Amino acid sequence: MLETINKHLNEHVAAIRDLSDEHVGVLVDITNAMVNTYKNDGKVVFFGNGGSAQDAEHLAAELVGRFTMDRRSLPAMSLNINTSILTAVSNDFNYNQVFERQIEALVNSGDVVIGLSTSGDSENIIRGILKARDKGAKTIGFTGRGGGKLKGIVHILFEVPSDNTPRIQEVHITVGHIICQLVEEALFGNQ
Repeated sequence: MLETINKHLNEHVAAIRDLSDEHVGVLVDITNAMVNTYKNDGKVVFFGNGGSAQDAEHLAAELVGRFTMDRRSLPAMSLNINTSILTAVSNDFNYNQVFERQIEALVNSGDVVIGLSTSGDSENIIRGILKARDKGAKTIGFTGRGGGKLKGIVHILFEVPSDNTPRIQEVHITVGHIICQLVEEALFGNQ
């Protein structure tokens, strides 16, 4: 058991360590997009499937509540939380439209829309991103190695250099936390 634990910890450390200056530059681009959106009275919208859905909810909560400092609430939301919408759209249309329909209703030009997909190939994420682009939102994808189909359609892609789904999700939440702190500092100073 100890060997298995150490293996997983070493994989996690390697996934973080493999982030390069290019990845850091992408985090700066994402932070700047979010800060610009907030300065222009926009919002940040997150969505994903499975564990990525939980990450989307978590990151939205950090912005609405607080991450490290007491400050005004920032408009952010996760499209994964309304079970009535999720089940109605899935039933009345299909699950591939579950985010697309919400984005059609809730996203405005100038908002930032962040789709989390470890593979980058989830049809419902792709359709949501395409709808967000149509509405004039800045689109961001969080994926694993290769970026999948999202690579060709998002404005900004954060691609974790790993094929291991749990490690990809761990890096997504780690860099999400870094971005939340950078957004707070950019908007409210180092309180």
